[in-house]
Amino acid sequence: MLIIAERINASRKSIAQAISAADRAFIQGEAKAQTEAGAHYIDVNAGTFVGEEADKLKWIVEAVQEVTNLPLSIDSPDPEVIRAILPLVKKTPIINSITLETSRIEGILPLVVANKTKVIALCQAEHEMAETADDKVRLAGLLVEKLTASGVPLDDIHIDPLVYPLSTNPQSAGATLEAIRGIMKEFPGVHTVCGLTNVSYGLPARKLINRAFLAAAITMGLDSAIIDPTDKLLFAMLKASTMVVGKDDFCMDYICAFREGRVE
Repeated sequence: MLIIAERINASRKSIAQAISAADRAFIQGEAKAQTEAGAHYIDVNAGTFVGEEADKLKWIVEAVQEVTNLPLSIDSPDPEVIRAILPLVKKTPIINSITLETSRIEGILPLVVANKTKVIALCQAEHEMAETADDKVRLAGLLVEKLTASGVPLDDIHIDPLVYPLSTNPQSAGATLEAIRGIMKEFPGVHTVCGLTNVSYGLPARKLINRAFLAAAITMGLDSAIIDPTDKLLFAMLKASTMVVGKDDFCMDYICAFREGRVE
């Protein structure tokens, strides 16, 4: 299971304050904590700084790369911001994200191809936010078709079916789970990913809901997730669920996590 660490996101009040104050130590502390917690990629996002996003993201990237050797997930919908950041990264990143919207395909896909990056592709079109499992799988197919036709290998594609808050769409989690299973079946070699915290928005005990959804998604084939790896209960659920579905040879990842105090 590929873990993309989500905490350095300007939509979080503490992160936005640290960026505004140029508090390098705070951002670096987040990067180090997520690295030590078992992340594989560090997501970096400065999207709330309209008009300053590129400059703020450059600062974040420089700060983060001083304290971790992990590759980054460049999190922006703006092709020009991504273009500005790519020369700064030390390791091949994931670009987060592309959609079927014309501006995103025409602006971001050439950057993915030219830099041979991995990419997160959202099941979203110009005038469509896929709600049903069938619609999510259909849009996933169009994404896979466009990306592979441009030379992006299946192994570099991470499809996000997009789960919406259960508080406003009670059927979204079920549709997303079915879509994950369908995508993994229809397009062998592609990956699925989910920013799963959206599922619990507006509900009490959000972390419990996140854990439940993650476990269910792993049973459907989810093989990467955008999560907070410092959340020990969520991390433990990830390790246990991966083991239960037979994707942890001889249970070694689970046992190692237990010995490290990450599973209680």
